[in-house]
Amino acid sequence: MREKNIVVIGQGYVGLPLAVRAVEAGHTVTGLDVDERRAAALAAGVSYVEDIDSERLGAIGATGRYTVASDYADLPEWDIAVVTVPTPLRDARPDLRFVEDACRALASSLRRGCLVVLESTTYPGTTEELVVPILEKASGLRAGAEFLVGYSPERIDPGNAQWNLVNTPKVVSGVDARSSAAVQDFYATLVDTVVPVSGTREAELTKLLENTFRHVNIALVNELAVFADELGIDVWETIRAASTKPFGFMPFAPGPGVGGHCLPVDPSYLSWQVRRKLGRTFRFIELANDVNEHMPDHVVRKVVSMLNDGGRAVRGSRIALVGLAYKKNSGDVRESPSVRVIELLRDLGAEVVGVDPHVEEHLWPDFIARRPPRTESFEDCDLAVLLTNHDDVDAEMLRGVPTFDTRHALAPAPMVRSL
Repeated sequence: MREKNIVVIGQGYVGLPLAVRAVEAGHTVTGLDVDERRAAALAAGVSYVEDIDSERLGAIGATGRYTVASDYADLPEWDIAVVTVPTPLRDARPDLRFVEDACRALASSLRRGCLVVLESTTYPGTTEELVVPILEKASGLRAGAEFLVGYSPERIDPGNAQWNLVNTPKVVSGVDARSSAAVQDFYATLVDTVVPVSGTREAELTKLLENTFRHVNIALVNELAVFADELGIDVWETIRAASTKPFGFMPFAPGPGVGGHCLPVDPSYLSWQVRRKLGRTFRFIELANDVNEHMPDHVVRKVVSMLNDGGRAVRGSRIALVGLAYKKNSGDVRESPSVRVIELLRDLGAEVVGVDPHVEEHLWPDFIARRPPRTESFEDCDLAVLLTNHDDVDAEMLRGVPTFDTRHALAPAPMVRSL
């Protein structure tokens, strides 16, 4: 494939790595983010995404083939547009307004032969039932015959040093054979392995299957952890022992809940579509939602128990939360279980403070004081809760403080209890 003019709509955890890689592969890219603050930072060579450091961002900026826009009116003429906007839930229903807005805006500059690819996670049928009609109506062109449309689910795992955009196989699809071929050709310039599937619905369902698999298995070990604790059994030792089986078992770790866009949201897209189209309940997803959503309650119950053992009430206690992002080495607090833990502790009358160097200031949760990650940070606290074990947060700061470790990351000590 010759060099293309590409626009990537959304410059977050998914869109920015894609834009950077496309420039490195020789394409010319305009990254659009409607958040003017973020767009300005990117234009200045400052990255807010952990997987793309500012040095790498500056390098692609120096090529002159990466520009940033915050308004669709500023987009140049393009050959390929990739949509990587958020698809949250609103009132337990898929909210595709960002996708719809992006498609309407792109349609005004859509030309014959252009390719539009959706990467945002969504329910099966979105590309053909929502994206195509919007593009056709607003542009007056016909999908397949006059322009091309495809779907390729994002597989970005923020903070994962082993698997990245390039070496993670990329599932690709199109609404027809020509579209599918164009999508394959494009991503073949960016990644090592392209995995074509027969249609966009199959590709859309692939992403939901991947995250539903994780969601259900995390729920399994979370519920197991709660019951093992009540039975006086070390669940972590049990998981380690089970992991020695070389077949038929895959280890998952319990924790304070699930967060980010994927696990708390994506399986519910599938559940919603099954209920809407088939009138049935996807029971595994509903059960997993129930278990994982209530893990913060279990964390708080353990906090209350530890304080009681020390002769203190929750009300009036100062409790430190270490790591507010939903996952290790990430600054993403979307749907993070830490937010629910904060709410529950405050409702019980506790003063809550926290430390997380990865979370941007404007994303810091309300009603929780921020402290720097220093060794002496929590000397005045009655109890600490390790929610996320970032590599660059020194656990020494918790020395001398009773600590509830939800990640089993701390060395065994008299004052440390694990989930």
